[in-house]
Amino acid sequence: MQAAYLPASSGWQWVRDGFRLFRKQPLAMFLWAMAISLLVIFATAIPPVGPILFVALMPIVTLMTLSACKHVEADRVMLPSMWPKPLQKPGVFRKLFLMGLLYAALCMVIGLLAFLPFSGSLSEAVRVASMEKDITPLLSALMVPLTVFGVLYVIVAALFWHAPVLVAWHGLRLTQALFFSGVACWRNKWAFLVYGAAWVMVFLFIDLCAGMLVTIGLSPQFAGTLQVPFNIAAGGVLYCSFYPAYTSVFGINDAAAQLDHGDGAQA
Repeated sequence: MQAAYLPASSGWQWVRDGFRLFRKQPLAMFLWAMAISLLVIFATAIPPVGPILFVALMPIVTLMTLSACKHVEADRVMLPSMWPKPLQKPGVFRKLFLMGLLYAALCMVIGLLAFLPFSGSLSEAVRVASMEKDITPLLSALMVPLTVFGVLYVIVAALFWHAPVLVAWHGLRLTQALFFSGVACWRNKWAFLVYGAAWVMVFLFIDLCAGMLVTIGLSPQFAGTLQVPFNIAAGGVLYCSFYPAYTSVFGINDAAAQLDHGDGAQA
């Protein structure tokens, strides 16, 4: 696999292309984004098993998302029976679940590396915060370990970003997929920086609009309720943008993708 070197502006183009894909079948992608949101809620409700299982399922969710985007790009109507088809190829589910377990394990390892050296200061900050009824000391103590975790997580995320489709669609081994995904993300780090910054701004803007509704007199609960569908829709566009990021980085046009990545597509 040969990853292209793309300009930083490609990050914004991925967002625009994701919005274009979302507009083709907004209901299907909105419902998919809502399903992922519900999965997150259920996972966080049963710690620590739930979050670990959710992370382990992320490669599977990623493949299903990109496969759906491929169908949408080809103007195929996404039917309920089409969503699990990418996982029916022999060995794909097992490989991606093993990849997810590795992903979850690495996330736990970097969590330990980031927070364990600061366990003493964090414990003291929790004690002070509980005594003074003020979380400011805790927030200050969390700043450095969260920064370390963020840096390490970006590295791990780069390794797994393209890996699910490289395994499922191109037949690469896990180690090969992780290597090529990491190289692709490094070569296009400025495009991914723009891409990430754009999505941060999108969600901050939605949150700002909800805050403005509170300012003009709406209750925070009602404003938060109004914000939910906009967050889900933005999530749907975000998931749609994964596909153009993949096709442009690896130089795969849509026609070639439709021919090469046979996963049971229906016309």
